[in-house]
Amino acid sequence: MVTTENLHVESVDTLPTPAAVKAALPLPEKLEDQITECRRTVEAILDRKDPRKLVIVGPCAAYDPEATLEYAERLKVLAEQVKDTMYIVMRVYFEKPRTTTGWKGLINDPRLDDSFHVEEGLYVARKLLMSVAELGLPIATEALDPIVPQYIGDLITWTAIGARTVESQTHREMASGLSSPVGFKNGTDGNILIAINGIMSAAYPHRFLGINQHGQCSVVQTRGNKYGHIVLRGSKSPNYDAESVAAAATLMAKHGINPNIIVDCSHGNSNKDHNRQPVVFKEVLSQVQSGDSPIVGWMLESNLFEGRQDLGSGDLRYGVSITDACISWENTEALLKEAHEGLKG
Repeated sequence: MVTTENLHVESVDTLPTPAAVKAALPLPEKLEDQITECRRTVEAILDRKDPRKLVIVGPCAAYDPEATLEYAERLKVLAEQVKDTMYIVMRVYFEKPRTTTGWKGLINDPRLDDSFHVEEGLYVARKLLMSVAELGLPIATEALDPIVPQYIGDLITWTAIGARTVESQTHREMASGLSSPVGFKNGTDGNILIAINGIMSAAYPHRFLGINQHGQCSVVQTRGNKYGHIVLRGSKSPNYDAESVAAAATLMAKHGINPNIIVDCSHGNSNKDHNRQPVVFKEVLSQVQSGDSPIVGWMLESNLFEGRQDLGSGDLRYGVSITDACISWENTEALLKEAHEGLKG
């Protein structure tokens, strides 16, 4: 029989519905209250009602639940020590956008072997998020696939829209309905205006195709998300310097957007050299200390141990990134404690 559809599709596998995954791993009322309070805190920082700085820190990508939880346990202790000056939100990233090909993250490939057991990854991800939340830590993630937030969005305090998707209408619409504040990164070419356009778009109501909690195709109508802001991540050249930050703030104000800026100390701002992240962090700290700054926080890629390793190169070293290179826990702890002392004055 001749057919004209699905000519390049090998198979279509049915996934458990969001409702089924949540029924297996329900969010306790205590954690609901905690996550709501975490989101309100981030909103207060963006509204400048809370003078603390936001620090989004953690592994480039969560690939080992055991190591991720060990990191979370350490981070919780540190978060308590610096809580008077900084509000710590842990990166727990499950989806990795790829320029061409590569490991797509724990949800897509939880066994790290290209077997793509997404039905397994959804449970693994939700269970890990709940374990981190039970420690009392707020959680940050990147929203990549527009269906995934239906499975884990109730656990997220802060969401990123990445440099490769910031210009996507689908992601702007999705962001308009997310329950958390959303940081829009500048484009991979350094374009800031597309992030500003994303913030403006997400602030308005949208109607788009999605799924409901029972997995049915639906029209989703959103109210708009008023807590969009920019994440400067550099490109071929850094954009964390005072001149670049001021230019971004001016452009945001010109478009009627509160000039809230988070600086990503990795990616283009560190020239993809993890050893430069502390340099970027300290330069931004100096800007914050110098007076009235539009910078509301930082993002750091950090793991138990520094550097990175290639997936498929043999036995993986515990606590070492398999995506972007990260700074070590010891460097992270020292950096944030130093910033805490500097911000106290």
